[in-house]
Amino acid sequence: MGITERKEREREEMKERIVSTAIKMFLQEGYEQTSIRNIAEKIEYSPATIYLYYKDKDELLYDVQKQAFEKLTQVFREKVTAKDPLKRLEQIMFTYVRFGKNNPELYDLMFIIRAPMNGIKEHEKWENGDDSFDFLVQCISECIEKKLIRYDDVMIAALSIWAMGHGLVSLDLRCRLKVIDMDEETIAATIEKSIQEYFKLIKN
Repeated sequence: MGITERKEREREEMKERIVSTAIKMFLQEGYEQTSIRNIAEKIEYSPATIYLYYKDKDELLYDVQKQAFEKLTQVFREKVTAKDPLKRLEQIMFTYVRFGKNNPELYDLMFIIRAPMNGIKEHEKWENGDDSFDFLVQCISECIEKKLIRYDDVMIAALSIWAMGHGLVSLDLRCRLKVIDMDEETIAATIEKSIQEYFKLIKN
């Protein structure tokens, strides 16, 4: 291995260490409480070292966000297994909502807080969500092709279905569903029932 290749490998290993530590601290202590200095102390380097790899916390959190989406895509692959595309679409929705509820800090980073998106330059494509979104789009495309749902435009269907799931997760994570006079268990059951009723509406 040449010097250039070795340096590049060492650089990637350091970035992986920084991101891995940032994820753990974000989940344990929360986004607001996690700073570049905290991360540097945890990996026993100076903050200046991290700034060699990331210009600021937002850019670092963009890479953390990428790993969160990789986790979501992996969960999709494990949980969404039905042969029937409409059933798979329902599985995607249920899996997405449960993922958000079970991983609130990650969900914040992926879909709610602005900070990681500041790492994207103007007019630059957001690539972190590609695999997860493509997973949804491919399933919807098959549903439309087989005339299983009322939509005929893939992107409109994808945005509508995603918005439904995101709305439920966001309302729940931000405690806005407390407007409903129900305990937590009943709210969870009501969310799942809402998904079931939604799919009755969009089926052909």
